[in-house]
Amino acid sequence: MWTDDETVAAGHSIDPARWREAFEVAMGRIAGRFARVESRLRAGRLVLGLLSDLPRKNCWTIAEWAGEVTPHGMQHLLSRAVWDADAVRDDVREYVLEHLHDEAAVLVVDETGDVKKGTHTVAVQRQYTGTAGRIENSQVAVFLVYAGERGHAAVDRELYIPRSWTGAPDRCRAAGLGENTVFATKPELARTMIERFLDVGHHVGWVTGDEVYGGNPKLCTTLEERGIGYVFAVACSTEVSTQAGKFRADRLVERLPKRAWQKLSAGRGAKGHRFYDWAVIDLAGARPGHHQLLIRRNRSTGELAYFRCFLPQPVPLAELVRVAGSRWRVEETFQTEKGLAGLDEHQVRRYPSWPRWVTLAMLAHAFLVVVRADEHASNPAPDGLIPLSCNEIQRLFITLVVRPVHHAAHRLGWSDWRRRHQARSRTSHYRRQAATQT
Repeated sequence: MWTDDETVAAGHSIDPARWREAFEVAMGRIAGRFARVESRLRAGRLVLGLLSDLPRKNCWTIAEWAGEVTPHGMQHLLSRAVWDADAVRDDVREYVLEHLHDEAAVLVVDETGDVKKGTHTVAVQRQYTGTAGRIENSQVAVFLVYAGERGHAAVDRELYIPRSWTGAPDRCRAAGLGENTVFATKPELARTMIERFLDVGHHVGWVTGDEVYGGNPKLCTTLEERGIGYVFAVACSTEVSTQAGKFRADRLVERLPKRAWQKLSAGRGAKGHRFYDWAVIDLAGARPGHHQLLIRRNRSTGELAYFRCFLPQPVPLAELVRVAGSRWRVEETFQTEKGLAGLDEHQVRRYPSWPRWVTLAMLAHAFLVVVRADEHASNPAPDGLIPLSCNEIQRLFITLVVRPVHHAAHRLGWSDWRRRHQARSRTSHYRRQAATQT
């Protein structure tokens, strides 16, 4: 599947051999997790398919693109082959930290939803998802993203199993979940992932997330007990304690003098720095450390946002602003993982297949982020060109390094297979319809 073509793109030297070696190194990290060499090699082809420019990415399209005769091998890899998706998840985490390590890195927790049809796909129900911006029939997962100066990538994932599932053991069993599966809130899933990250010996100074996580006392308490700082968004109605008593956040901000506000950047965006006005108010806390309320004001609209903060040690306002601004990294991660690595395009129904697809998509995205970081450090773009993005690396990697199978006999064989499969499905549907009408 490899080609040794080398080229120069727009005056910027691109070395396909270097990227090919980087991909082999990434896949080598997980090679020992597979019981059979066939599964290991197929996993590599699946990851390449996730990185491809296919308009839709699932077992059928990737198998055809990769040169396989039918999708059965890819489906077997995700459902029945012997390999540990959680161990591969740990390998992805170590791969990301090895290449993106940053003493000032922030862990970001957030959830994302995938709109799904029907009721049989594991964990699906009608629920709000930011992907659609409304309540939809969807599947929601919580992710942990490592965000540093060199890049950001997901290092853990947990599927949110609603009560409509955990309260139905037969439904859980049919979907491959254990009968004793218990309900866990999104903040509880986040806490599990953060503790898993810390328990293997990794250190991070800060955690950030939106109101879902900022409003959960248990998550905040866990981080405080472990000496980890946090900057969590909270609702304007949140009550906070000060030396003068308890106040709603939006009432407390009314007492701030004009001199309390500072113009600071929350980080660079696509169109430049994201400047806001910021202020901070000291709060009373029950544990050692410093508790503060951070307020952000939009300089154009005046819209306010509130953040509950815990600081093991005092830090400047600019540091809290930096951490709060890191939360946007998770949205960029989701966008790239879905747009370039097929994170949300799986068509798996049972739970055992879900972490396998998602974890390999995380690895595909991490590979792009690592290549991007290495290119920026060792092969900077010349004047007149912006640095290589993950989108451009993916496009060049598939064009210059990977050569999918396109010959006519292969395409015709897949056409026959699809039509035969569709004929069987149609016959089955007609028989079922006839049986229900008698």
